[in-house]
Amino acid sequence: MGTSLMSNKLNIIILAAGEGTRMRSDKLKVLHPLADSTIIEQVLQTCQQLSPQKIIMVYGHLGKQLKLHLQDKTLIWVAQVNPQGTGHAVQLAMPYVDADAKVLVLVGDAPLIQANDLTRMLQHPQAVITAQLDEPYGYGRIIKNTAGLVSAIIEEKDANTSQRQIKEVNSGIIMAAATDLQTWLPQIDKNNSQKELYLTDILAIAHKHNRSFHAIKVTNSHTIKGINNRVQLAECEAIKQIQLKEQLMLQGVYMPEPNSVQIRGKVDCGQDITMDVGVVLQGYNQIGNNVTIGAYAIIKNCKLGENTRIAPHSVLEGVITSGDCDIGPFARLRAGTRLAEKAKVGNFVETKKTTIGYNSKASHLTYLGDCEIGDNVNIGAGTITCNYDGVNKFKTIIEDNVFIGSDTQLIAPVTVGKGATIGAGTTLTKDAQAEKLTISRTKQRTIEGWNKPK
Repeated sequence: MGTSLMSNKLNIIILAAGEGTRMRSDKLKVLHPLADSTIIEQVLQTCQQLSPQKIIMVYGHLGKQLKLHLQDKTLIWVAQVNPQGTGHAVQLAMPYVDADAKVLVLVGDAPLIQANDLTRMLQHPQAVITAQLDEPYGYGRIIKNTAGLVSAIIEEKDANTSQRQIKEVNSGIIMAAATDLQTWLPQIDKNNSQKELYLTDILAIAHKHNRSFHAIKVTNSHTIKGINNRVQLAECEAIKQIQLKEQLMLQGVYMPEPNSVQIRGKVDCGQDITMDVGVVLQGYNQIGNNVTIGAYAIIKNCKLGENTRIAPHSVLEGVITSGDCDIGPFARLRAGTRLAEKAKVGNFVETKKTTIGYNSKASHLTYLGDCEIGDNVNIGAGTITCNYDGVNKFKTIIEDNVFIGSDTQLIAPVTVGKGATIGAGTTLTKDAQAEKLTISRTKQRTIEGWNKPK
């Protein structure tokens, strides 16, 4: 029985030293965005599902960028200063590997690999992830013996005509016992067209020692897809989007046109949710039952209570709703906005750090910043809370049952007492008394004998 079956300890080596010149970018290839994180973070998320004891990151070109971006992650960093191939990268990582561990080698620019396929792989003493491709050009071909075990992997540039007809290809992902890798890695050489140390050469060495690798064919061939340029990045983004949206639809989300919806982060959702055409979800969103999100709305880092209704073209960031409220269309709700039940924020209304109470409404053309609004309040069109004096921000408090007339400016800090009415066109610079009408308009007058300028 192989050593790897005797240990549940798992160490993962991630190969991320590639230069990525085909990306045409000053940014390291694995730091390019994918589904609201990055290529490498997608790989790390998959790693965490396997509960490894160690993750060893082999880095090279633009390594400072990678270290800075992942500084909050628990990783062992290994520099590949003079890259000499994938085998060389793993050789450099081996001193940091636990002697009694299984070692899983992942590719840092292949973010779609699925944890369930890797779990199947870990059930064997040594294995390689493979895929069946109709167009295998560019991939190493899997050579098998009569028992169906891998006898070798032949890279595209080293393959003969017959070998290039093989459709089963190498993903670059292998797993073996640390003790076996310590034996096999010193035996590989640069006798190939690239003059590099190929990690894949250990499979032929293992075969000669009667330790042939098992080929674990992925459920979906696109999961081995690597990224070397921006076209491939866009292709992987499209695949990732399909995966994310399928998960949401299976959880109870209805999307009339799922291809138009973008999921750029994590979503925890209930059921009977509707996401219309062009909806974009960013960051971490929590969405309750029966929430409706209208066409082309953008939702980022929000917690939407049950029965929240968001009309088309609204933009929400850092918003919390208690449920059964209405937002939009064309509303912008910024961080710190909270809506109680029956609240309404209508078209061309902007809020920031504002709490809107039960059954309170700001239906049109309003700015509410640093504001606390009670229950049953009506905010007239064109109302502005003037919360910034050029240096500091100040708070406006509007108590329950207040009526604010249209075109009102509330010069913070100011409080509008319970049940007060503010006349249209008022500029409020002092607190308004409860249950009274406050108005600051100048008296209207008509000027006789006035002539229009010519």
